[in-house]
Amino acid sequence: MATPRTAARSRKTAETAIELSIDLDGSGVSVIDTGIPFFDHMLTLFARHGLFDLRLKATGDLTVDFHHTVEDTGIVLGDCLREALGSKEGISRYGCAYLPMDETLARVVIDLSNRPHLEFRAPAGTASAPNFPFTLVEEFCRALASNLRANVHVELLYGRDGHHVAEAIFKGLARALRDACERDPRVKGIPSTKQAL
Repeated sequence: MATPRTAARSRKTAETAIELSIDLDGSGVSVIDTGIPFFDHMLTLFARHGLFDLRLKATGDLTVDFHHTVEDTGIVLGDCLREALGSKEGISRYGCAYLPMDETLARVVIDLSNRPHLEFRAPAGTASAPNFPFTLVEEFCRALASNLRANVHVELLYGRDGHHVAEAIFKGLARALRDACERDPRVKGIPSTKQAL
């Protein structure tokens, strides 16, 4: 039987307190409470379409703004994903998703390379979802990529509705990560000619 790929982390700062656990080989079940309803919705979609079982409780200084809670959640989620992946033996390593959401199309490409980088491209003036600035989508992606230590490319190819734009990106992240984390029985050891990631 394969080793469980799970992780749990707590992080407390003067701005946020976060408790998170994840199972990479779940069925997409989630219990999420960040105090930001739209962000909860995006993370629920992320878990469902990535087939990750995700539990998250976050409290933060929401009277200031949403930035600290969103960024710190990305930090802890990235840490947990990296821990759950372990040595990365036998994984596919790469993932790519084109995700349509009505009039919107996003592309997300991921390499679990242990070399953190985010390339985030969206047209100037991209619409925000109601009560959730679009800039926070990029901040979440940056925190996730940095702490997962992954090369993440996100591109909004087109879209008008701010809700659809954010949803396409979060679902795209989920699907690309799902593929990258997938165990492939043909992969022997670590999927790198360096034999290390």
